[in-house]
Amino acid sequence: MLVSTACSGAGGGSSGDDDTTLTVLMVGNPQMEDLAKVTAENFTKDTGITVRFTILPENELRDKVTQDVATQGGQYDVATIGAYEAPIWAQNGWLHELSSYADADAGYDKGDLLEPMVASLSGTDGKLYAAPFYGESSFLMYNKDLFAAKGLTMPERPTWQQVAGFAAQLDDKPAGVAGICLRGLPGWGELFAPLTTVVNTFGGTWFEKDWTPKVNAPEFTEATKFYVDLLRAHGQPGAPQAGFTECLNTFGQGKAAMWYDATVAAGTLEDPASSAVAGKVGYAYAPVNRTESSSWLWTWALAMPKTTKNAEAAWKFISWATGKEYEKLIGGSLGWPRVPAGKRQSTYQIPEYRQSAQSFADITLKSIQEADPVNPGAQPRPALGVQFVGIPEFADLGTKVSQEVSAAIAGQTTVDKALADGQRLAEGVAARHR
Repeated sequence: MLVSTACSGAGGGSSGDDDTTLTVLMVGNPQMEDLAKVTAENFTKDTGITVRFTILPENELRDKVTQDVATQGGQYDVATIGAYEAPIWAQNGWLHELSSYADADAGYDKGDLLEPMVASLSGTDGKLYAAPFYGESSFLMYNKDLFAAKGLTMPERPTWQQVAGFAAQLDDKPAGVAGICLRGLPGWGELFAPLTTVVNTFGGTWFEKDWTPKVNAPEFTEATKFYVDLLRAHGQPGAPQAGFTECLNTFGQGKAAMWYDATVAAGTLEDPASSAVAGKVGYAYAPVNRTESSSWLWTWALAMPKTTKNAEAAWKFISWATGKEYEKLIGGSLGWPRVPAGKRQSTYQIPEYRQSAQSFADITLKSIQEADPVNPGAQPRPALGVQFVGIPEFADLGTKVSQEVSAAIAGQTTVDKALADGQRLAEGVAARHR
C-alpha cells in the first residue's frame, strides 16, 4: 500500500523544508497505519515536508528493506527496522547513527526512552541507530466471557500445559471458535517469534554458547511438536497462513478463546471501533514450562539509511513520530488505547493512557522489563536475542526452517524431518562462527 501525504501549503514556511519529500517504508501494523493517517494534517502542516509512505506486510517489508538498505539502493529516507536488524546493520555501516541528532534535539528527551529498547537498537559503539516507534513483549490474551462460561480461571503466570488444557476445553468448532490462535505463517519474524520463546522455556536453543547447533535436540523437538500439535488440534482454521495480522483479526472477532502474541495487540483489541472483544480480554504473562519467564523483546523502530539525501528532514520526522507529543496526539485524536506504547517511561504516567490501558499497561511494561536477550532460556547463548539469534544468517536460517514447520502444521511433513533439515542448515551457519 502506497500512501502519499502531500504538503498542504500551510505551515513550514520558516523551516526551509517546503520542497522536501521524504520516502518512508513501514510495516503494515495498526499503529503504523495510524501514523500514515495523521502525518499530513500534523507533521506536513507544521513543517512543509511531504511524506510518501510505502506500507507492507511484515514478511514483504523485511525483504524490501533488506534489499534496499543492504544494496545501498537509496530508495527510502526512513525505514522501519527492528531489534534484530539495528545492531547488525549499524556494524555494516548501513545506517546513520541517531544519538547525535537525539542529543541535540532539546524536545526529544532521549533519556525518557526505556532502556531495553535503547539497548536493543544500539551499536557496539553505544550509539542509537534507530528510534523506537513502539516497544513490545509477548503475553497471553484470553476471552474472559468464554472462560467464565466454562467456569475456567486463567492464572497470572500460566504454564503451556495449562494453556493446552484450556484450549481443549474451549475449542468449539461448530460455533467457529478455536481454542487458541497461534502464528503458523512462515518467516523468522512470524512463526518463529512465538515458537522460539516456546523452545526457550522448554529448555531448547538454536545454538549453544560454542555454536553447537541444537535444532533437532530433544528440547527443541519437544517444544516444536507441542506447538504444532496444539495448533493442529485446537488452533484456528488456516493456521499455516496466519501471522500477527490474521490472528489479530481472528481473536478480535471473538473467533478464538486465547492468543499468544505481541503485547502491542492489546491497544487494537481494546478499541471498540475495531474490535468485537473490547473490554472482554484478559491478559496473562507469557506461558512457561521450565523457565520462570519466557516473554520476547521487540521494537519496531524508525531508522535512517546512510543513503538518504534528506537527513535533517528525516530526523524531524523520526523525532516527531517517536516523541512524547505524538503519543498525546494519537491518544487525543484516535483514542488512548491506540498509543504506540512500550518505548517511553513517561507514557505510563499519562493519566488518560493509564485509565484506558489499565487492563494491560502494567503487564506489558513488566514483560518488557523481564525479557532477557542475554540469557533468555536454560543455557548460555552465543549471540543476543530472545526470539531470534542476533547474527546476519538467522533471517535466512529461521525463515527456511519456519517453512518446513509451517508445512508440518499443514500436515505436509513431520516435525522430525523439518528439524533434521534445520539442523543441517544450522551446521553450515555454525561453521562460519566457530
